[in-house]
Amino acid sequence: MIDERAIRERYEAIRDQLDERGRRLFAAAEARSAGRGGVVAVSRATGLARGTVERGLKDLDQPAPPGGRVRRAGSGRRRLPAKDPTLLEDLRRLVEPVTLGDPMRPLLWVSKSHVKLAKALQKMGHAVSPNTVRKLLHQLGYGRRANRKANDGRQHADRDAQFEHINARVLAFQAEDQPVISVDTKKKELVGNYTSKGTEYRPEGQPRRTEVHDFENKDLGKVVPYGVYDLADNSGWVSLGVTSDTAEFAVNAIRSWFDNKGRDLYPAASRLMITADCGGSNGARVRLWKRELQDLADQTGLTISVCHFPPGTSKWNRIEHRLFCHITQNWRGYPLTSRLAVIELIAATTTTTGLTVECELDTNTYQKGVKVTAAEMATLNIERDGFHPEWNYTIAPRHIPHN
Repeated sequence: MIDERAIRERYEAIRDQLDERGRRLFAAAEARSAGRGGVVAVSRATGLARGTVERGLKDLDQPAPPGGRVRRAGSGRRRLPAKDPTLLEDLRRLVEPVTLGDPMRPLLWVSKSHVKLAKALQKMGHAVSPNTVRKLLHQLGYGRRANRKANDGRQHADRDAQFEHINARVLAFQAEDQPVISVDTKKKELVGNYTSKGTEYRPEGQPRRTEVHDFENKDLGKVVPYGVYDLADNSGWVSLGVTSDTAEFAVNAIRSWFDNKGRDLYPAASRLMITADCGGSNGARVRLWKRELQDLADQTGLTISVCHFPPGTSKWNRIEHRLFCHITQNWRGYPLTSRLAVIELIAATTTTTGLTVECELDTNTYQKGVKVTAAEMATLNIERDGFHPEWNYTIAPRHIPHN
């Protein structure tokens, strides 16, 4: 006589601790130990189907499946790609990178969401849901990816050689205690109660309220920060323009730096080295930039050497990662409500490595589109280097005869 009550009590005591395979093996072990009629008795005691108990008896005689597998090989529903051989290839064709608007593609100018991909596949005759599309995309090795800033632009053949040239010139100037500065324009900023990226500490539930739309306030306008970074002194100077980012504005910022800081830091300076990007107001092909530098050389008596970074390499300019990034970090989450607020936030920028920054408002009006004639260029006292003369040149003061 088989004691079904005892089997039931043992099963209920450990049922919640067993997975599908464990329950099947438990029932089979009880049936085998019970002998004749054990399968029927265990099925009644545990509520498991007789077929389940019988499969368990076969499992007892087989080695354990690898990798903690619960079901035997071949059990369960066939996977959808096995039943629908063209599904994966059709899905791959929908999501592979292509030119937008390709007339041969079923999805044109749309986002490739799971729902839209599923609908496109359904129109192609596949029985598939958005959730299944998500799983299949992972199977194909696809996942959502954000853009990554990694391309440096055009790879000029002499890019690395120009870097080496700039580095050698910088070391030579610094060895003679001559000033070396890195210059550039930070992006224009709207002045007003506009949202600034980043966060700040505020009382719980009291975020700072800012304007919904970033339309320029005609009274406050924009500001143009032009930076000068002194490589040796680890200090910055920012001229805050209120009109246009022109070469005149850029050179006037360098003039302000030299008058306010450079003369005191380098009293014996006879030369000045400037590293700059290849484009913008201080671009290598901007005639006005060279004419204004000539005027600066004439006024200060400095011989000015300029080295431009190759196209597409502006992020290597020291001012980008020694000054501008810290200014942006310092005013994160703070709306630039006034010009004074911008000046104070810039001037409050410091780092643990000793960076100090000064800022001055430049209220001059700078006109865009100023033309420099070939005749004016011919009067410049400019000497171009033998190595990439378009990037490397020196402007010396002109001798002005006395009347």
